[in-house]
Formats: sequence, C-alpha cells, structure tokens
Amino acid sequence: MAIGIRTGEEGSAGLASAPARSEAGGWRDRPILLRIISIVLFAMVWEIAGRIPVSFAFPTFLDTLAAFFGLIADGSLPMAYLSTLQPLLLGVVLSAFLGVGLGTICGLWRPGEWLVIPIFIVLQAAPVAAFIPMVTFVYGIGMTAKTLAVMILALPVIVLNTYKAVRNVNESLLVMCRSFLGTRWQVVEKIILPDASPVIFAGLRLGVAAGFVGVVLAELLITPTGIGDLITFHRSRADYAEMYATIASIIALSTLTLVALQWVEVRVFRPEKRGA
Repeated sequence: MAIGIRTGEEGSAGLASAPARSEAGGWRDRPILLRIISIVLFAMVWEIAGRIPVSFAFPTFLDTLAAFFGLIADGSLPMAYLSTLQPLLLGVVLSAFLGVGLGTICGLWRPGEWLVIPIFIVLQAAPVAAFIPMVTFVYGIGMTAKTLAVMILALPVIVLNTYKAVRNVNESLLVMCRSFLGTRWQVVEKIILPDASPVIFAGLRLGVAAGFVGVVLAELLITPTGIGDLITFHRSRADYAEMYATIASIIALSTLTLVALQWVEVRVFRPEKRGA
C-alpha cells in the first residue's frame, strides 16, 4: 500500500515537471528571441551608462543611434565602407584560398608541416600591429599594403585550423576508404575534406574576424581612409556619438558576416546540423 502511495506521488511529480520541461524546452527552441532580449538588455545598459554618465566622452545609445542614421543620411558612412571593403574582401578571399590550400598540403605532407607551419605559428603569436609600419615602408600606403595587412592577420588562423583539421581526421574512416581500394585523391575528396570541414569553416570564420581587425588597423596606422579615417576624424572633433556609431557599425557588420558564414556552412555543407 505504501508502495502504491509513493508511486502515485512520483507520477504526480512527473506530471508536474512535464510542463516545466516543456517550458524550458520552449525557451531553448527559440534562440532568436533570447538573442533579441540580449541585444535589448545591452542597449538599455548602454543608455543608462551614457546618462549617468560614466565619462563625458561616452554617449548614450540613443545619441549613437541618431548619429548612425545621420552618417548614413549624409553619405559619409557608405563612402567609408566603399573604401574599406575593397582591401577587406580581397584580403579575405586570398587568405581563404591560400590558407585552406596550404593547411591541407601541410596536413597531408609531413615535410610541408615541418617547413611551413612554424612560420604561421610565429605570425599568429607575434604582435602583428608592429608589422604594419614595415608593410607600409615596403609597399607604400595603397591598396596592396592594406590587403597585406588583412592577410597577415587572417592567413595564420586559417592555415593552422585547416592543418589541425586535416591532421586529426578520423583514422577509422581513412582505413575504411583504403579497404575499399580508394585512391589517394578519393581519400582526400571523400573522407579528409568532409570530415575536416567543421574545423576548416571555424578557421574561416576566425580568419574573417581577424581580417576586419586587420583592415581597421591598416586604415588607422597606414593611411587615414575609410572607416579608420571616419573614426579618427570624429575623435579629433570630439564628435563622440559619431565615433561610437562608426565603431559599432564595423562591429555589427563583422558579426553579421560571421553569422552569414555560419548559415552558409550549415545550409550548404553540413545539412545534418540544420535542425540543431
């Protein structure tokens, strides 16, 4: 009889916890709503910090938003991005092709690993901003120098991630392919690249993020053009709302680009993750 009572209590507890689990699952199934709430909370904290104020040079969120639309209306922000995106796109595309190619070769060919990988390890660990004046001295202040600045930051990340991904492919998959008399090219095409693609795409996203850092550094240190020029100009005039609006816009563009890359990865190259 006592056992029946305990069982009934457990059953009622299970029924009571089912709505709680369902509600928790509902929140987890709506990540977009949680992200919107996070952005709204961030904007509220920014607005409060600007109204206190934490610094005379720290504008409110609403002032920054108004400055952002003002920069779009007068055309200064679109013109700045027209100048900034040229070396950024060129540098990121070159870094992606070279980085994935070099990383794959180094992962498959042991002498390439010994000869090439230490160079990119040093580049990733080095203070890259110190290289930019050297690039300026050699290549001047034009498009070439800015593109190289982007590549100096983006290329090591892509190469090292691709190399690690290729070197750590599931060994059982390689053995299976060889047991079916797969050729060397089939092993690379059918096994190594698909299995390594998640880490390769993670490296590409990190490389793109590093490329944004590189192009802004180039425009701040090499020659005042594009977004870097806009930041420097408004800082010199103490137009802090416009300065923060420009900085926030490049951060937002970088974030949206990374989200778009992740969407392409899931939709095109990793269909098994579509429901995640």
